[in-house]
Amino acid sequence: MSNISSITRLEGSTGPVFRRDHQKADGRRLSLYSYAPHDGPVREELLRPETAPGELRRDPLRNSWAIYAPHRQSRTFLPAAAADPLAPYRPGAPTEIPFEDFELAVFENRFPSLAPSLEPGHLSDWASGAAIGQCEVVVFSKEQVGSLAALSQARRVLLIEALIDRYRCLHEAGFAYVMPFENRGEQVGVTLPHPHGQIYAFPSVPAPQLSAVSAFAAGYDLVGEHASWNGKFDVTADGDLTAFCPPFARFPYETWVMPRRPCAGPWAMDAGSVRSLARLLAEVPRRLDALFAQPMPYMMSFQAAPRGADANFQFTVQFFPVLRSAGRLKFLAGVEQFTGVFTVDVVPEDAAERLRAL
Repeated sequence: MSNISSITRLEGSTGPVFRRDHQKADGRRLSLYSYAPHDGPVREELLRPETAPGELRRDPLRNSWAIYAPHRQSRTFLPAAAADPLAPYRPGAPTEIPFEDFELAVFENRFPSLAPSLEPGHLSDWASGAAIGQCEVVVFSKEQVGSLAALSQARRVLLIEALIDRYRCLHEAGFAYVMPFENRGEQVGVTLPHPHGQIYAFPSVPAPQLSAVSAFAAGYDLVGEHASWNGKFDVTADGDLTAFCPPFARFPYETWVMPRRPCAGPWAMDAGSVRSLARLLAEVPRRLDALFAQPMPYMMSFQAAPRGADANFQFTVQFFPVLRSAGRLKFLAGVEQFTGVFTVDVVPEDAAERLRAL
């Protein structure tokens, strides 16, 4: 195996971070992030199988888009620990990460919904266009079990610094909207139990985020409105960041994390704010887990400004838990699926009071 790679020193908000870029044998990029330069040898690795390109199709009645990527049906599904594709390399057991040790890894997805380019002639007659974009996997740790709350504070800071770097790289590559996210729990469709998240980079801004851009541009002040709630919806705080259940939440116990000042994205945060965000990325899941004395399945995303929209956008991290009570899932039922109007069984002020008390 070739050991050719490049190491870049990044001046992160909290201090220097190093990124080792490695090109996998199938052409995909893999980056290792660490506090010291990574110099381990490259070992055998998993390669991407032959896949058919994805495509976009438009629903003319809803004016919405769907991605069709049939090759994802064959992606790895709840493997045994010995076949974990996100683990470090072990003799005779190649994984996506061809190194025997690492702190945090980001690589292009082996089964992507979106691809950076598409050769002509591969679209069906029903396609509105190619499913262009980039899909990346963010591996939080070499450990095969764990959570954001179980990571060390230093590792969560490293995660945020890595995400800031990916925002910059993907925006510079021309992508309009970048969304890091984590799906946690089989109840929300997780297929790999190894602690990890993902990043989707879109060539255009999706409709919900475009709506948010318009609201902020029209003068909506989320920071000011939060201050007007006088703490009624607050869960906890750290430094200049707050965690709260928004009064317009759609999921029971939905919780947002936000700087209490205008902030377009994590790239605009100073060292203290990055460390506060890292602590709240552990504190919110910890409280959600304590709520029903069981791991809370959730969807979490970083909602930062699209490229070029820093002037008005307010950055938030949004947690969508899917348990409404112990053992009871919040399903998106018929009225929600067909109208987009959510019915919520727990009012946000009560949710905030319960989470605040934990």
